[in-house]
Amino acid sequence: MCDITSSIEKTIIKTSYRKKYLIGRENMNKGRVEAFTDAVVAIILTIMVLEFKTPESAQWEEIIKQLPYFFAYIVSFLFVGVAWYNHHYMFTLAIRISKKVYWVNNLWLFSMSLLPVATGWVGKFPQYSGPEYLYLFVFIFWSLSYLWLSNSIRKTPEHVNTTVSKKIESMFPFRFLSSFFFPLSIVITVIGIYFLPVLGITITFIGLIILSFLTPSDSDKLAK
Repeated sequence: MCDITSSIEKTIIKTSYRKKYLIGRENMNKGRVEAFTDAVVAIILTIMVLEFKTPESAQWEEIIKQLPYFFAYIVSFLFVGVAWYNHHYMFTLAIRISKKVYWVNNLWLFSMSLLPVATGWVGKFPQYSGPEYLYLFVFIFWSLSYLWLSNSIRKTPEHVNTTVSKKIESMFPFRFLSSFFFPLSIVITVIGIYFLPVLGITITFIGLIILSFLTPSDSDKLAK
């Protein structure tokens, strides 16, 4: 019943919006923005997997040498997967994509495009704090741009005080990034990296696993 009500509400809002706003106004095509986003995400994943080098001999030692990067790749792959899932959920909810949302979405993609560099550096020098701090910086940059994107979507006039804004506000990433726990976790991670560098990417890995499970209950039921 809740899903039916939400669908009816979305249809009514969309219809009234078209009558009130679309005539004489420029509007972003949501499908094109999503397609562009998917393409950039796919390129990011491709760049990361290309960092794996073909072993120069048939010895297992050659593969073992790449294990640090393999772990960094797993973390970053999970990073992108969790990011895309939540992004897809928000965009499926959205009725309208404004110019502001488009450009904030580009900033979000830009932050994610730095991931291959950070992943490669951490994978090559996991025992040093410098690469770990860079990876943490990318994560913070991504988190803040994601929070801005979430707010931009829910504050679009057609979404204010509707099911769209309420569902975005109830998402765990939004609630966590908007709370005191986010800066606290950053401080703890910064201190942890100083004493034991590998803690940085390890904490990120644990956090991403938690995020992958704490998804909206209706996230696999939304109609496009």
